[in-house]
Amino acid sequence: MFLGKKQIYIVDDDESVCRSLKLLMGTYGFIVETFLSAEKFLSVVPNSASGCLIMDIHMPGLNGWEAHQKLRETGSNRPVIFISADKDSTLKEQALKAGAVGFLQKPFNDKELVDLVNRTF
Repeated sequence: MFLGKKQIYIVDDDESVCRSLKLLMGTYGFIVETFLSAEKFLSVVPNSASGCLIMDIHMPGLNGWEAHQKLRETGSNRPVIFISADKDSTLKEQALKAGAVGFLQKPFNDKELVDLVNRTF
């Protein structure tokens, strides 16, 4: 990681979401790595790596809830922002109860995401 740059990890099974969020966050000066599965993220990024995690809830294989639980069980305190296209009105409350720093429903406002990420740092 470069000094002064803030690391973001994006985990979403939709490649277009990963691409667009990487572009968006990159324009704000963040270092961004994307992963198309929670399993890939967990196998590549050590708990000791700093940064903010933006993760979809509904993914094939390990879903966002399960990945977040695994991170907690292994001692990670990396801030997590959940995102989802699911229209379930209770998801935000569930995400915050689970220890996430935020929840955004797709499609969300770019500024809302950037502001939320900046607050986590």
